Amino acid sequence: MTDASGARVLDNGAMTSDVHAPPVNSSRKSPPRSPRRARRGQAMVEYSMINWVLIVGLVIGATVRIRWTDDRQTNVIDLFLEAYQIYYDSFYFVLNLPFP
Repeated sequence: MTDASGARVLDNGAMTSDVHAPPVNSSRKSPPRSPRRARRGQAMVEYSMINWVLIVGLVIGATVRIRWTDDRQTNVIDLFLEAYQIYYDSFYFVLNLPFP
């Protein structure tokens, strides 16, 4: 017997539909991963570890003060900025020479 919506009505009053879901098999295992996919995962882990080491090394190297001489103690960023200032000043000096 069916009702107006097309669902089947059993003798005890329970309704079932004509659309059946596939059986659920919880013991089914996923297919094994391909070797290419495993290599890609390993490459991502190595890439992440190398990036982490580089970033941590850069942060520590840039913030730690290094004693270059007895009277000079600066970090790497200060040295780069000082070198850039000397570089910029040399261009300014050369461009302002009185020679034509």
